[in-house]
Amino acid sequence: MLNMTQQETLDLIKRGSSELLLEAELKHKLTLNRPLRIKAGFDPTAPDLHLGHTVLLNKMRQLQELGHHALFLIGDFTGMIGDPTGKNAARPPLSREQVLENAQSYSEQVFKVLDPAKTEVVFNSTWMDKFNAVDLIRLAATHTVAQMLERDDFSKRYANNLPIAIHEFIYPLVQGYDSVALKADVELGGTDQKFNLLMGRELQKHYGQASQCVLTMPLLEGTDGVNKMSKSLGNYIGITDAPQEMFGKLMSISDELMWRYLELLSFESMSTISGWREEVTLGRNPRDIKVLLAQEMVTRFHSRLGAEQALADFEARFKQGVLPDDMPEISVNATNGCIGIAQLLKQAGLVESTSDALRMIVQAAVKLDGERVSDKALQLGAGITVVAQVGKRKFARISIL
Repeated sequence: MLNMTQQETLDLIKRGSSELLLEAELKHKLTLNRPLRIKAGFDPTAPDLHLGHTVLLNKMRQLQELGHHALFLIGDFTGMIGDPTGKNAARPPLSREQVLENAQSYSEQVFKVLDPAKTEVVFNSTWMDKFNAVDLIRLAATHTVAQMLERDDFSKRYANNLPIAIHEFIYPLVQGYDSVALKADVELGGTDQKFNLLMGRELQKHYGQASQCVLTMPLLEGTDGVNKMSKSLGNYIGITDAPQEMFGKLMSISDELMWRYLELLSFESMSTISGWREEVTLGRNPRDIKVLLAQEMVTRFHSRLGAEQALADFEARFKQGVLPDDMPEISVNATNGCIGIAQLLKQAGLVESTSDALRMIVQAAVKLDGERVSDKALQLGAGITVVAQVGKRKFARISIL
């Protein structure tokens, strides 16, 4: 394991996480002088992994680098049940053929993040296919309907008289039993999986095992900055996306969302990221930081050469598409060292009023340095120059004094 104090180890493990249950138990497990068994489960509901999935994978990779053993669980059995977590209706189950096809794709993609030498890819059909009806009834007997209705999405559907199928109660039980079968020490999951992760703790206790610790990770918003990243919503960045496509999608996210992506996806230290935040506060263009993020992601999932080519391609398209030859050069005055985006556009003569500017931002018609502006409260520091675009035809190179 790396030469770190226990507190340094805990700080690294908790970086970017939402909740650790229970920290005292994890401290004890870290003294066992053996690699811990770290479980993270993925239902193969789509053929490709995206950056949202890698929030968990990055954490698992960190734990591998600390010397622990990763159990990458592909839920080929649970995938045929369908977990409605976060939904107000049951998720359609997949056929075994769909699940197996997606599972093969997952197992090929996961090693873009995880260390193959420290990873065990497991399928929960290995033990669940051996369950008979009696085994399943005994598993179901460990919990009551009232306990199941403690899960947020189940309780909401019950309160709203929406149907809950019996098989949906089976899903968290099976996910919990996976921890028993794998003798997991720690399970990682999204915040929407907390009920299922805690089920693993309870079932391990029931079967006479030490309870796993639970580490929940935030759900990564997609490129829209609102909804959880999802292929079905079209707001995803796939880890198999072409370098230019991945780079362009990352450059399109808002400045605010950029910091969240850096915390959850980047391998840069938090002190480095804090330094970048300070630089932006003092006037550095956030676009510079976004380029660093995009290059890191493309390098990780493709290559350094791919990242350099993607940047060159992006800059060529930016110059061709954004900078007309007759673009006016304008200076505006900042108050107290900064100026709001609406006031900037008004002073530059690109809009008639600040309310007009805000309306154009809502309509996604405002760009700075080729990037769409979504934050109506955006402040820009004095001493920088930006290229502003409103709509398709209004441009200006603006120096902020």
